[in-house]
Amino acid sequence: MSKQTEANKKWQEQNRERARYLRNRSTARNFVKKQATEEDIVELQNLLNDRKKEL
Repeated sequence: MSKQTEANKKWQEQNRERARYLRNRSTARNFVKKQATEEDIVELQNLLNDRKKEL
């Protein structure tokens, strides 16, 4: 294993919540960019509007 890989693994272990957040954000962005249908986008827009009101 390279030193960079070891450092990444150590960081992820020490920052589990942040790593999970970044992984989930990346998954959501990739879904929207590459797979989402028009119906999905409408639903996501509604969810985002609701979330925005909560914040």
